[in-house]
Amino acid sequence: MAEVISVRFRSGCKNYDFDPRGIPVKMGDHVVVETAQGPEFAICTAGNHEKPDSQLAAPLNILLRMATENDHRVVEYNRRRESEAFDICEQKIAQHGLEMKLVRVSANFDGSKIIFFFTADGRVDFRELVRDLAGVFRTRIELRQIGVRDEAKLIGGLGICGRPFCCSEFLSGFMPVSIKMAKTQNLSLNPTKISGTCGRLMCCLKYEQAAYEDAQRRLPKLESFVQTPDGPGNVKGVDLLREQIKVSLDSAPEPLKTYRLSEISILRNGKGSREGIEIPPLTERYIDETTEDVPPEPVLVSHPFADALLEDAPSREKMGVEGSSEGKPRRRHNRSRRPSESAIQNQKLPAKKAEKPARQDKPEKREKSEKNEGKPYQGEGKNRRRHNRPRRGEGQSFDTSGAN
Repeated sequence: MAEVISVRFRSGCKNYDFDPRGIPVKMGDHVVVETAQGPEFAICTAGNHEKPDSQLAAPLNILLRMATENDHRVVEYNRRRESEAFDICEQKIAQHGLEMKLVRVSANFDGSKIIFFFTADGRVDFRELVRDLAGVFRTRIELRQIGVRDEAKLIGGLGICGRPFCCSEFLSGFMPVSIKMAKTQNLSLNPTKISGTCGRLMCCLKYEQAAYEDAQRRLPKLESFVQTPDGPGNVKGVDLLREQIKVSLDSAPEPLKTYRLSEISILRNGKGSREGIEIPPLTERYIDETTEDVPPEPVLVSHPFADALLEDAPSREKMGVEGSSEGKPRRRHNRSRRPSESAIQNQKLPAKKAEKPARQDKPEKREKSEKNEGKPYQGEGKNRRRHNRPRRGEGQSFDTSGAN
């Protein structure tokens, strides 16, 4: 047994063990450890604990020191340097016309080396690019080509499930995934539905593969000959998650009946002949003995100070309280109700307005029409002069002789 601590480096999901040399370290502390590439800045994921020697990789690197304020300043300086190196490298790539995509830049803690991660469809000759970068940064330059899965792990993002990528959150390595896993889990073989953001099959297909394989071994295949509580029949459908089987009975082929795995007896697994198969007696039907918990009825409890609060409340809030004279519900008047006959008789009708006598000096329209009959119409009042004005050109003479 050896005392170790587990640390995780930047943008990594794998834990590495280091010898703490007796220094107490807690989870979440920042430390500086010794690696094959030199000192590195890391975060502790598991404090001092013992681990068997068989599970440790030899030789075991040591913990240099706990991170200080100066170490944090160095880390911030390296982050700014990485950002500048990313922009400069993209400019150099465009100048050389290289078909490559820069993904990330990582600088060592001591600044002795800068690593450029990129993706490309094929091999790229970047020797001239390395010389230009080395002349700019005056340090060791390394260009590392990665795949699309590593690109998604370094950049990060959200999957179709709405959670961060598994590879950038907790997976320590990529697992082999095949299209056979999607077939075993009865998933759609549409590439857009079973592929991740990186364009490869989703890593989560591997998570439940063992459970599906175990269920496949225990459940019958399609067209298997089975015995059920209702008689023999053939299997037409299998639900691996619920462990339910749809059977077409010999006595009633349709509709299909659904049974649990414990209710059937497999007589022949898969397609084949029924000759020589002895049919056993009917199997027992599954009985669910679990009882559903009925939620209790809600109990309405009044406020402990409701009576004291209602004493000073307005009369409208006291309505419906026992022992209060003002608590009787008020009857609203319906304005649309028809009044009774007695109310109509007793109602005082308003006095009729006196009719105004007709003016004697004003002639009637009929008399006016008879009086003006046969005469040309002449306007009245102010408009009379306008209507009697002669038209332009009527009754006027013009001198056309041309004399001045």
